[in-house]
Amino acid sequence: MRESDAEWNRRERQESELQRLDRNFNELLQELRVAQTGVQILFAFLLTLAFTQRFGEVTGFQRGLYYATLVAAAMATSLLIAPVSLHRLLFRRHQKQRVVTAANRLAVGGLVALWFALVGVMWFITDVLYGHGPGAAAAALSALWFGGLWFALPLLWIGLRRPTRELPQAPERDDTYLDRR
Repeated sequence: MRESDAEWNRRERQESELQRLDRNFNELLQELRVAQTGVQILFAFLLTLAFTQRFGEVTGFQRGLYYATLVAAAMATSLLIAPVSLHRLLFRRHQKQRVVTAANRLAVGGLVALWFALVGVMWFITDVLYGHGPGAAAAALSALWFGGLWFALPLLWIGLRRPTRELPQAPERDDTYLDRR
């Protein structure tokens, strides 16, 4: 019988379920800080792009592609910021398990939306600069690249591999350094 995550955490990390949820949420927030900065810069870039002089020269296809990319970037921004709002509005309501589960789903949704936004921006810019063929190729290659790095690598290649050995036992806590103050 496979050991549950909760049992493993209790044994290896000596942490309660609430401590695990707090750690999980803090780890998620750290990850979101990285993603939010990039998606916000991308969104700001896309917002300003429509007001440049050259934007008037884009084709109808490129205009539609731009708008779809803008919508994907807006969705990514909202989904990656949503866990903060979720936590703040449910703060002190004893809903940590639900908050962590929902925040994780929102973050994954934000990554999917960011994937579409990045593919769209690669497609749009390449299409404007070099035409439809190279634009479509850039979209396909960037879709494979980001999808491979963000989804296939962690889920298929790493996630399905069985550990080759048991993780080492956590060392006993040594609080003697506290006595030296």
